[in-house]
Amino acid sequence: MPQGKPAGVPCVQLDEALRCRLFGQTTRPAVCGQLQPSADMCGPTDDGGAHARLFLTRLEVATAPRKLPTPI
Repeated sequence: MPQGKPAGVPCVQLDEALRCRLFGQTTRPAVCGQLQPSADMCGPTDDGGAHARLFLTRLEVATAPRKLPTPI
C-alpha cells in the first residue's frame, strides 16, 4: 500500500489466515520488518493472534494523523 493504510483496515498483503504474503521477501515494506514482537504485543497465551491484533489496532489508532478543526 504505497500511500499507507488507514487504521483498522487490514493490509492488502494478508492472506485468509491473516499471514503476510510478503514475509521474507525483498518487497516487504521496511516498516513491517522493523516491527519487533514483544511480550506486551503478543500477550501471555496462544490466543490465535487476537491479543496481537488488538495491540496493533490500538497502536494504529494512537498514531493515526489527527484532523485539525476547521477555523471559524
